[in-house]
Amino acid sequence: MNERFAIKAYLSQCAELIEASLKQSLPAEWDVPARLREAMLYSLEAGGKRIRPALVLSAAEAVLGQDDAKNAALPVACAVEFIHTYSLVHDDLPAMDNDDYRRGKLTNHKVFGEAMAILAGDALLTHAFHLIPQAARRGGVSAETALAIVEDLAMLAGAPGMVGGQVADMQGEQGITSISELEYIHLHKTSDLIAFSVMAGGRIGGATEKQLELLARYGRNIGLAFQIQDDILDLIGDETKLGKKTNSDVEQNKVTYPFLIGIEESKAQVERLTQEAKSAVLEAGFAAPERLLEIADYLVGRDH
Repeated sequence: MNERFAIKAYLSQCAELIEASLKQSLPAEWDVPARLREAMLYSLEAGGKRIRPALVLSAAEAVLGQDDAKNAALPVACAVEFIHTYSLVHDDLPAMDNDDYRRGKLTNHKVFGEAMAILAGDALLTHAFHLIPQAARRGGVSAETALAIVEDLAMLAGAPGMVGGQVADMQGEQGITSISELEYIHLHKTSDLIAFSVMAGGRIGGATEKQLELLARYGRNIGLAFQIQDDILDLIGDETKLGKKTNSDVEQNKVTYPFLIGIEESKAQVERLTQEAKSAVLEAGFAAPERLLEIADYLVGRDH
């Protein structure tokens, strides 16, 4: 219990650091239409676990073994949160998941209209690619490392990654039947951005190619476990903690892990994937792997 309290406190510290940085990440002097800026910040500042940016910071810290690695990684941590937020804004749209609430608040399109929500998502997406070079300009990260991070993000958030997973999810709603198809959706829709987060932190920390491969394995496994846990919580979670309706997957006839293999086997899968993720971190021989190990355990036991 004490360990769980400690990692929650650590993640809260990361979230505070990230949120303070997010407030500065969209320059006040830029001539942006007021309504667009408002729509972007509405979703960006809506709270949430900030797990992805925290993983950027934690991976950099794991490789370097130094807490001050966080400062160099902050611009990239903010970039991944911009990407994640844009994906949620678009995900909630009527043409996609048609959700009314996100993190306990009305979804972006419910407040600003569909057209503005689409454009706010577009602006959040493109701004991420403005932020990554700031790690080289102000954070002491080499230009070569920043380029590699941009290349990773364009792939893992794009057509062969998160966007491809979203498309597969949409197509799957029309008749998905196999566990392998469902795994493809989760690996790309959810895991790829998590894998990017730890790889980006690893690159900033100076990870070797082998360590980057192991970080990617860690990210894929905890990402898949994270999504299966979401599927479980959609069935048995507490709406007040989740900040959104439960049983939405059932109402939309979505095929999920619990639907295909049952609740108990889904929980067993979460446990197996978590252990495999932790094994990858231990194999990498990082200077300070503890936070990554603790985060993996924390995600298994979360209730929202």
